[in-house]
Amino acid sequence: MKKAEYLTPVVTIFDRVGNIDQRGNEMVYDFLIKGGVDGIVVMGSTGEFFAMSMEQKKRLIDIAVPYIKGRVKCMIGTGCMSVRDTVELSNYACDAGADAVMIVCPFYFPLSDEDIEAYYDTILPQIRGNVFIYNYPGATGDDVTPEITLRLLHKHKNLVGYKDTIELFSHTRKLIEVTKEEYPDFIIYSGYDENLVHIMLSGGNGCIGGLSNFAPKLCSEWCRAINEKNWEYMFDCQEKINGLMYIYSSKTPFPQIAKKALNLQGVPVSEYCMHFSQRPPTVKKLQAFIDGIDLENLMKKNTKAQPAKKETK
Repeated sequence: MKKAEYLTPVVTIFDRVGNIDQRGNEMVYDFLIKGGVDGIVVMGSTGEFFAMSMEQKKRLIDIAVPYIKGRVKCMIGTGCMSVRDTVELSNYACDAGADAVMIVCPFYFPLSDEDIEAYYDTILPQIRGNVFIYNYPGATGDDVTPEITLRLLHKHKNLVGYKDTIELFSHTRKLIEVTKEEYPDFIIYSGYDENLVHIMLSGGNGCIGGLSNFAPKLCSEWCRAINEKNWEYMFDCQEKINGLMYIYSSKTPFPQIAKKALNLQGVPVSEYCMHFSQRPPTVKKLQAFIDGIDLENLMKKNTKAQPAKKETK
């Protein structure tokens, strides 16, 4: 089994009129890194990339990459609605020093398998860095299938990984089976937190999960439990994660909930969101679930359960 990794698809902090809030974003990055996450993905879906201008995106890259790089992995979401914009933003991020870029399919009109493959065939040779495919059929309406992915791997050396945001885990399992035999170093992350253990047992690499925005220590402890094969602790962490998964089915958009949860965790950032929603998070319920994590007691329980290490001379 490979080493489990947890990356955060981080929220983007804006000020009250929608400008990029440099200090607010840096506070969130510090909170996540202190919490032990393995990497930060800037401008994923949770980061509201779909509602940001090109100028805002480049401004955030200028802030995030030098602040994050060298501390944990730094990946930038650069998928846009056109080939030109996607290539321009991807190279901007690569030239800034990002470890990789993550690119979602163009959305709105449905694409055939041939269209999807042709899109990545067009952009990948033009990008000066490592690329992850971001597969999110629930948002784009299209699926970058395991078969498409394998064909792309045959042609493009800078295609190094894949984020699979799909509830049906059999899709991710098939992706691993189709690609890993020929490309064992191809990195595959689940896009849903609750699937971390399943993807690790299936030969994947970890998770890019939104719950780590406000529960980074829980998520990093979960990875530690998996990597140390501490199954009881792993089960306890899974139970805590399962309790938080209701957030994804809430009618309130996830970025709005995550920003409220950060404030409840003592990270005082603006909760302004670029997308439109009239439904505020249910603070009482959210606070109850955060309190229910009870990480301090969970870690104490785990420490007591561990046998004392023998001294070596």
